[in-house]
Amino acid sequence: MLRILDALLLIFLLVTAIGVVRTKDLLGAAIIFSAYSLTMAIIWQQLSAPDLALTEAAVGAGVTTVLFLITISRTVRREDE
Repeated sequence: MLRILDALLLIFLLVTAIGVVRTKDLLGAAIIFSAYSLTMAIIWQQLSAPDLALTEAAVGAGVTTVLFLITISRTVRREDE
């Protein structure tokens, strides 16, 4: 059962990593990156590293996402014509 969960988490991790790279919208990329960090935190927990899981969840998904969102809100969006 755990191998199936691990495989699903790794597949979701790859999908989110590719999604971040391929997304042209910065807000969308920041949200997908947050999902990537949360998935990575779950994987760290599955690998019996709770300290890394908490750090990844707090810094990767929390602080970094908030900083990205603040930065994006302070920039001007250029629409393609």
